[in-house]
Amino acid sequence: MRLGVWRHFDIPLFLIILVLVLVGCLMVYSAYEASRPAVERSLWENVAFRQAFFAGIGLCFYLLMAAIDYRLLVRFWRWGYLAALGLLLLTRAAGSVSFGAQSWLRFEFFNVQASELCKVIMILTLARVLSGDHYDLNGALPLALSIALLVPPLILIYLQPDFGTALILGAIWAGMVVLAGVRWPHLLILGMIGAALAPLIWFRLEPYMQQRILHFFFPDSDPTGASYNVNQALISIGSGGWWGKGLFHGTQSQLQFLRVRHTDFIFSVLAEETGFVGASFLVILFILLILRLMRVARLAPDHDGRLIASGVAVMIFTQTFINIGMNANILPVTGLPLPLVSYGGSALVTLLLALGIVQSVAMRHKPPEEPLLPLGR
Repeated sequence: MRLGVWRHFDIPLFLIILVLVLVGCLMVYSAYEASRPAVERSLWENVAFRQAFFAGIGLCFYLLMAAIDYRLLVRFWRWGYLAALGLLLLTRAAGSVSFGAQSWLRFEFFNVQASELCKVIMILTLARVLSGDHYDLNGALPLALSIALLVPPLILIYLQPDFGTALILGAIWAGMVVLAGVRWPHLLILGMIGAALAPLIWFRLEPYMQQRILHFFFPDSDPTGASYNVNQALISIGSGGWWGKGLFHGTQSQLQFLRVRHTDFIFSVLAEETGFVGASFLVILFILLILRLMRVARLAPDHDGRLIASGVAVMIFTQTFINIGMNANILPVTGLPLPLVSYGGSALVTLLLALGIVQSVAMRHKPPEEPLLPLGR
C-alpha cells in the first residue's frame, strides 16, 4: 500500500465517528451500569467496559479496512457473499436464542451476530452488481440479479426471526438500486408487485410483529404490555426538558422503569439526561456523518466506490431514523439499535468495519472534474 494515500485520510469523518462512539460508551454506562447495585463481579461483566472493548476492536478494523484498497474487497464479492450465507445457515442450524430470535453464534467470551456482517457484505455485493461495469443498467438483468442475491439472506434473517435487520437489508437494496440509476419503469413494476403482495406479507408476519404494528396505531389498547416501553420512552424524552436531568440522574433509566434502555431505547435515556439540547446534538452528529458519507460517494473514483459509500449512508440513515422514530412513537418498535451508540459488540464492530471501507474509498478519491450525481451512468 502506498503511504501517500494516507494524506487523503478523511479526518472529519473519523472524528464524527469517534465522537458518536464515545457518546455511546458514556450512555451505555449511564443507562445500565450506573443504576446497578455495587456487587463484586469481573470487569468483563461490565457492559460499558465491553462496549469500550468492542469499540477499540472496531476502530482497529476501521483502520485496517482503510488501509486495504476497497477495489480488492469488491473483487472477492462472490466469496464474501457465500461466506455470509454460510454463517447465516450455521446460525439457523446451531445458533443460540436471545430475546426470542435465533441470531447468535455463541463463543466462550463473545457472541457473533452473522446478520450484522451480512449487511456489510451485501453492500459490497450490490455495489459490484449494480455498478454498471458488467451489466447495462437500462436492462432488467442487474435489477433481477440484485433481487436474486438479496432474497436468500433476507429469508434466512427473517426466519431467525429478525424483522428489523431484514427491513434494513431491504432498505439498503432499495436505496442502492435507486442511486445506481436503474430505470424507473422497472422500479415501478417492482413496486406494483410489492403492493400486490402486501396482504400476503402481512399474514406471514410473526404474531409479535403484527402486534407491534397494531399497538403503534392503537397505543392505548395495551398500556402495560407491548406498548409499555414506548410509553416509558415518551415519558423519558418529555421529562428531559431543554437541558435534561443530568448524566446518571434520569429517573426512568436509573429507577429501571425503561426496559432495554442500553440498546433499543438508549436515545430516550440520552434525551432524559441531556435534554433537547443533547438530543439535538446527537441528531446533528448523525446528519453530519451521513453528509460526509455522501461527500465520499460524490468524490469516489468509480461506481463501486460511490455505491459502497452510498450503501453505508443508506444503512445508517435508515437505522437511525427507525430507532429514533420508535423512541418517539412515530414508528412501530422494530428492535433496531441506534448505530454506534446502542450497546452491542457485533453491531458496533461491523459498522466500524463498514465505515472503514468508506474511508478506503475516501483515501483513494479523485478531484471532481464534472458532476458525479446521479450515481448511474
